[in-house]
Amino acid sequence: MLHDQTPHQAPADRPDLGLHDPLAESFPQSFEGRLLFWIALVFSVFQIATAAHIVDFASQIVRAIHVGFLILLTFPLVALARKSGPAVKTAAWFLGGLGVVVAFYQWYEYTELLLRAGDPLTRDIVLGVIALGTVFAAAWVIMGPALPIISGAFLAYCLFGEYLPAPFDHRGYDFAQVIDHMAYGTEGIYGIPIFVSSSFIFLFILFGAFLEKAGMIQLFTDVSLGMVGHKRGGAAKVSVISSGLMGTISGSGVANVVTTGQFTIPLMKKFGYRAAFAGGVESTSSMGGQLMPPVMGAVAFIMAETLGVEYYEVVQAAIIPAMLYFASAFWMVHLEAGRHNLVGLPKDELPSPLKALREQWFLVLPLLMLIYLLFSGYTPLFAGTVGLALTVLLILGGSIALGLPAGVIRVIFWIGLGLVAAAFLQFGIMVILAAVLALIGWNAFSKGGRETLAICRDALADGAKTALPVGVACAVVGIIIGTMTLTGAANTFGQFIVSVGAHSLFLSLVLTMITCIVLGMGIPTIPNYIITSSIAGPALLELGVPLIVSHMFVFYFGILADLTPPVALACFAAAPIAKENGLKISMEAIKVAAAGFVIPFMAVYTPALMLQDGGPLADQIGYVPAVIYIVAKVVLAIGLWGAAVIGYLGGRLSWPMRALAMVAAFTLVAALPVTDEIGFGLSALFAFLAWRQMRARATAA
Repeated sequence: MLHDQTPHQAPADRPDLGLHDPLAESFPQSFEGRLLFWIALVFSVFQIATAAHIVDFASQIVRAIHVGFLILLTFPLVALARKSGPAVKTAAWFLGGLGVVVAFYQWYEYTELLLRAGDPLTRDIVLGVIALGTVFAAAWVIMGPALPIISGAFLAYCLFGEYLPAPFDHRGYDFAQVIDHMAYGTEGIYGIPIFVSSSFIFLFILFGAFLEKAGMIQLFTDVSLGMVGHKRGGAAKVSVISSGLMGTISGSGVANVVTTGQFTIPLMKKFGYRAAFAGGVESTSSMGGQLMPPVMGAVAFIMAETLGVEYYEVVQAAIIPAMLYFASAFWMVHLEAGRHNLVGLPKDELPSPLKALREQWFLVLPLLMLIYLLFSGYTPLFAGTVGLALTVLLILGGSIALGLPAGVIRVIFWIGLGLVAAAFLQFGIMVILAAVLALIGWNAFSKGGRETLAICRDALADGAKTALPVGVACAVVGIIIGTMTLTGAANTFGQFIVSVGAHSLFLSLVLTMITCIVLGMGIPTIPNYIITSSIAGPALLELGVPLIVSHMFVFYFGILADLTPPVALACFAAAPIAKENGLKISMEAIKVAAAGFVIPFMAVYTPALMLQDGGPLADQIGYVPAVIYIVAKVVLAIGLWGAAVIGYLGGRLSWPMRALAMVAAFTLVAALPVTDEIGFGLSALFAFLAWRQMRARATAA
């Protein structure tokens, strides 16, 4: 049942991913590595205990301890992964210790800090400066300079913005006021981003880590291989489906690249795909996983929290565009396979998807339960806790079931465990926690059970390690949010977008898109969404774009920033696996992800694409017909764009034909008066010419 790869030693043939993931080689079998391993495990246990209300702290204290753990683990782990010398390691532990001191101070002085809010003591300022300094330094070492520089610019604006010319200036704030605002309370580094990180995001990362240990990646891969592996260009289609499925439980697109990509990229190359195209397909599919409910890279929860809407409303807006995104990627690889005559894998060598589901169907249960709870109105915190607990039940229960006689006894065991799991709906989460403790005790007294417990232990530590970049990013991006709330800086940029939009909404959207892509270079999805939505979201709303659509717009382009040169984080993560230049991979990824650049624009002009009310089309023909019409139009535009970019449709297309397809696709996207009519006319002309071309080839053959 369990598919484990110990976190302590990487496989010998694993490519060097340290450039893109400084934590790729962590927890070595040294005293320092084991110490960090156990600290990470304690971090995960603390987060689970607070989520399940086994330990009840005030929210501010939980956030402070969360950041303290992030700082404590980040510096030594990165120093260890980079094989730094003793001096650097000592400095790393010192900085990590400062993070612990700040967290302890926030906990010990919690009540007093509340009482003197707005009137900090000298020691408050000193500890606040230390808190900010360690968060900036942690972000720099774990993610590079992009996000710290952007956040630092915002912090500098707080301190020196009064000296700027109008309209960029503000009234001025003294040093103590800025530090108090940023390092205490819930506006700066302990704001909404770190609140979401310390509750929802961490749990969902653990959820994905446990499912991965239980064999979910293998299940996704087997199902994908069995479904499409034998089709034309099947290897690339497997990548699209498996990465999309993995994205449903993964909180990181780059992590998705370096996990599923280990299998799919070599497979694509083996069956004839160019290395750059193989890397581009995997990067596009993995980043698209961030768009796919239920987890959506954890942005869904932040978006719901920010907008004050129910979680299901965010998923409702995301579902059709996500499916269209993957349909586009699937179409692109199909055309590329046709252009280069790439055949599928031999069917008799592929696993049966039905057999894979029959053997491991139970792995899907926690995911289904998670979706049910989220759509039933339960909080993401509760849903994540229950989903994680059910996954642990399956892992521990599966180990015990293997030791029981096959037949009736094993069936009775699973039925009993299922009834216990279902009892939480009536009696609460404590029932599941009691069952988990009982199963841990049972496993502790059997050889296979002890191995399973070790795997669960490793999953806890791995989950904490995986959460570090996201958590640190959420802390440092809180400074940007703090700047917005202190100075109102978002209004200046927003007014500029609104002034442009008064003459052309399209130009405002392009400006917003460029802002999202530039700010998103080298920054994880979550902080990028937080930054861009706080700057551009209100401006788009003022221009008449529905609230969720405006936030989904910036979310999409934040994700696509990881595919866009020159940074293209996902593509450079795929580079050592594909053994190809990251920029070449990026150019191929942009082609494959072309629909991702089109869908947000079409949703702004026709909100029915995101299942939202409003828009001129829905007013004219009704909501349901508008949904059907816009989806059909997007599918047609995707089809035309694929033919234009790849240059193939039943045969190679000439440049005039490709140009015709591209113009037809663009007019369908434009949503201006008569552009749809022109687009459908050009599409019909293209279809006729392509059909005549294919018929001529068939006759000649």
